[in-house]
Amino acid sequence: MTGNVPDSLIPYDEIVQEALRAVVGRVLGSVAESGGLPGAHHFYITFKTQAPGVDIPQRLMERFPDEMTIVLQHRYWDLTVDANKFSVGLSFNQVPSILTIPFSAITGFHDPAVNFELRFQAQEGPEGPEPHEHDDAENDGGPIAKPADDGSNVVSVDFKRKK
Repeated sequence: MTGNVPDSLIPYDEIVQEALRAVVGRVLGSVAESGGLPGAHHFYITFKTQAPGVDIPQRLMERFPDEMTIVLQHRYWDLTVDANKFSVGLSFNQVPSILTIPFSAITGFHDPAVNFELRFQAQEGPEGPEPHEHDDAENDGGPIAKPADDGSNVVSVDFKRKK
């Protein structure tokens, strides 16, 4: 075997990224429907502030010009979720704000109560995920899904694209 993997005509990486976002949407939708977080669960959600559809106050955009992490734990309100985005009220330096974040802008979701984490690429627009820079340890084109070595519930899916 030569080790050359042909380019896929099926966009597996985009399909998996969409499925990961559906997990976040389902979890947030469940929290919105129930009116609160169950038990000790709380979420760290990281997103690209410049992604299409992100609507956050200008002062936050200036403070976080690329990426921002929010925490949904004790003090949030008006969590609403639809198929493509969620919005939530949060206070920053005692100033209330409403943030609207498309699932396509999210790059990380972490629930430290159960050590569950998802990481994925932010999408730039309707054409799909943005290409990412490859590190020196490239594979030959396929996705790599590896559980964390520490026995946690972290799943990392790493997609390498041929240039």
